[in-house]
Amino acid sequence: MKKSIKSYRDLNVWQKGMDLVDRMYEETENMPAKEMYGLTSQMRRAAVSVPSNIAEGHAKRRGNYFATHLDTALGSLAELDTQLEICLRRRFIKAAIVRSMQGEIEELQRMAMSLQEKIETRN
Repeated sequence: MKKSIKSYRDLNVWQKGMDLVDRMYEETENMPAKEMYGLTSQMRRAAVSVPSNIAEGHAKRRGNYFATHLDTALGSLAELDTQLEICLRRRFIKAAIVRSMQGEIEELQRMAMSLQEKIETRN
């Protein structure tokens, strides 16, 4: 039996997005202090943008707003993937951690695109 979606909090993609935010804060905690207002801040904002846009899009529910906000979340995921690659090149975060987080990003991308397809099919 399918679970009823009453709130964005019921969406697996939002829940995984929140997990990504937690992980991003943890993994950027030990970045160089000189990056606190640069790359660290940018990575945290990009991660926060993902579940935030999913929630905002779900709340609007009219027209293609949800699909548009999922596009924004996908953009933030691509931004975050790029920033992780920069961290890898600069040796700010270990390669195994970066690859693991990139796997989480790929999963979120697939989930968001799948949800987007379902929304667009209904409209």
